[in-house]
Amino acid sequence: MFEKNRLSGKVALITGATSGIGKACAEKFAKLGMKLILTGRRENMLVQLKDHLKEKYNSDVYILTLDARDGKKVKATIESLPEEWKSIDILVNNAGLALGLDKLYLNSLEDIDTVIDTNIKGILYTINAVVPLMLKRNITATIINVGSVAGDAAYAGGAVYCATKAAVKVLSDGLRIDLVDTNIKVTDIKPGLVETNFSVVRFKGDTKRAENVYKGIEPLTAEDIADTIVYVANLPDNVHIAEMTVLCKNQADGRTIYKK
Repeated sequence: MFEKNRLSGKVALITGATSGIGKACAEKFAKLGMKLILTGRRENMLVQLKDHLKEKYNSDVYILTLDARDGKKVKATIESLPEEWKSIDILVNNAGLALGLDKLYLNSLEDIDTVIDTNIKGILYTINAVVPLMLKRNITATIINVGSVAGDAAYAGGAVYCATKAAVKVLSDGLRIDLVDTNIKVTDIKPGLVETNFSVVRFKGDTKRAENVYKGIEPLTAEDIADTIVYVANLPDNVHIAEMTVLCKNQADGRTIYKK
């Protein structure tokens, strides 16, 4: 996969690791010999993933049952990690979601809070807990925020989600500026259509409606985006990718898609 594996033995923290892109990242990092801190809200799924990675790759995995929206708990939990697990080299801020495709003025207050708290505050809380640990060690480290092509321009029914992903881009840019005098790199990965349980969550369990999102086009997979994230994480110390947009064939941007 690479001319040189620079990741073996390093520690990666992945948020939202129980499914989709986060789970795929855990699999690929484990295959490269990394130690993993996996976070998510569903403890049973974290345990299953830990057991799977242990059996398949003999991976060293530490799980944290954590809701990224709970800032105080995020900070306290990461600060209370055993010393050997505080040596975080790679942070993948993957936790995120969309809810519904209602017009902006019809969004429920609960959905607005959930999307903003997860997609924006969740990233901020994790960054605020992890970056000081990286700076303390004065290491070359990489923070990868999973944004979206949706952050480039709004689409019908997606204004709140698009706004949160635009925020991920700006927060990534701002953090990169703030860390320019350090050895920490910051990358915003912006996927297009990726077939995961994302649409099932967006449509609150309506699997038929979710499946229709991907009909007539071959979407990206979680593994495709995980490959991109691993590529960025494995780059030489002097190479810093600020932003990467990853689209499937027949998708030009967040709103221009050709379906057969």
